[in-house]
Amino acid sequence: MIRVLLVDDQPLIRSGFRALLGLEDDIEVVAEAADGAQGVALAKEHLPDVALIDIQMPVMDGIEATRRIAADPALSGVHVVMLTNYGMDEYVFDALRAGAAGFLVKDIVPEDLLHAVRVAARGDALLAPSITRKLIHRYVTQPLPAVGAALQQLTSREREAVALAAQGLSNDQIADRMVISPMTAKTHINRAMTKLHTRDRAQLVVLAYESGLVAPRNR
Repeated sequence: MIRVLLVDDQPLIRSGFRALLGLEDDIEVVAEAADGAQGVALAKEHLPDVALIDIQMPVMDGIEATRRIAADPALSGVHVVMLTNYGMDEYVFDALRAGAAGFLVKDIVPEDLLHAVRVAARGDALLAPSITRKLIHRYVTQPLPAVGAALQQLTSREREAVALAAQGLSNDQIADRMVISPMTAKTHINRAMTKLHTRDRAQLVVLAYESGLVAPRNR
């Protein structure tokens, strides 16, 4: 059973998401919060698999709530998905850097919401290639030397796998490109995340662009 925490200051949004998620046999909404502070407290109390958190809220915004959840070792199993009103909300990149696994637009169709919750619960990032490209073009302009130095810890094959992941490729696609098994591709990615201290694949992608391992393409 996938346990979900809803954090949004709009009761209508929460009730709509709760009603939709409650129809699924493998998903359960365990708690609701109207602000980020409440959300962090409920995350500690219920230890959900997925926390759907609005970015802009009173008392404590979603980015700070995400940062606190990501920084708490006791909440390492909580995968945060940010909720935004627009696909390119100006705070999305900050949310990813804070530890979010990805983000959803609030007017998402029901099927995509259900899929996103299941993807997040598995620990995968919700970053489609098109969204990744937009984020990188809008926000990443200068490589960070400290981040680039951190990449030196990786083997050449791990760096190759990270670069392919940053282009939006799945483990199966990475395996095809590198002529290895999907399990080996997953191992390369997991080892890279461990060495670079990234919480999940989303942060790994951001780091790959920040470090200059992958360069944004002009379009």
